[in-house]
Order: sequence, then C-alpha cells, then structure tokens
Amino acid sequence: MLPFTIDIEDGIPVSDQIIQAVRKSILTGQLTAGEPFPSVRTMSQELRISPTTAHKVVASLKQEGLLASRPGIGMVISTAPLPSRDERLTHLIPSIRSLLKEAEELNLEPGDVIKAVRSEMNSNEQSKTKRK
Repeated sequence: MLPFTIDIEDGIPVSDQIIQAVRKSILTGQLTAGEPFPSVRTMSQELRISPTTAHKVVASLKQEGLLASRPGIGMVISTAPLPSRDERLTHLIPSIRSLLKEAEELNLEPGDVIKAVRSEMNSNEQSKTKRK
C-alpha cells in the first residue's frame, strides 16, 4: 500500500507526478529509510498506471538515490541522509509555479500572493499551537 495518492494533473507527466509524491512522502517521513518500496507491478495496479510508467518511476528514484535494491527484498527507501534545506525547498518549486500561474490568471500582484502565503503560514502555526 502506498502512503500517497495521485490526482492526475493535465500537462504534467504521470511519472513526474508520482516521483514528486514519493519525494514528498520521504521528506515528510511517510516513507522511511529501509522501508520496502512497492514493486513495479504493485505500483502500477494501485495507481492504475502502465507497468512501463511504474518502471520509469522506480528507475528515476533509484538514480536519484531515493531507492536502493536489496537482494531478496526488492526496492527499499534509501538510507541516505535527509535532503538539505535547499533540496527540500526545491521540492516546492512545482507548487510555487502553479500558484504563480493561478495568481497571474487572477491578475494578482506578487505582494498579494506573498501576503496570502504569510497569512496562511501564520494560521497554520496557530493551529499547530492549539493542537499541542
């Protein structure tokens, strides 16, 4: 069972969307070092994608060092150290681009977007504090 779902977005290759979801799952701790990663067959069935696409995802994640092959086990989440702050920020770039595109379509200024992001971050922090 994968710890994420994919909402297929037009214009973005499915493989890229899955790779982003796996990266995010690793960054947030949903997938942890040494944990088995689903086989190509399992991934293609659960996400309803072609085995070719699933294989491409696994190959890309392995090349990035996020997956490692373990004899007798299969693919596992790599035990490599967590990405740096800059690498984690890089993960946000697709979301930022999407936000900026939507802001442009709504004729919003960059200052408006920054103000809205800060407001949401403050609201999120307040929610975290209340839950503790």
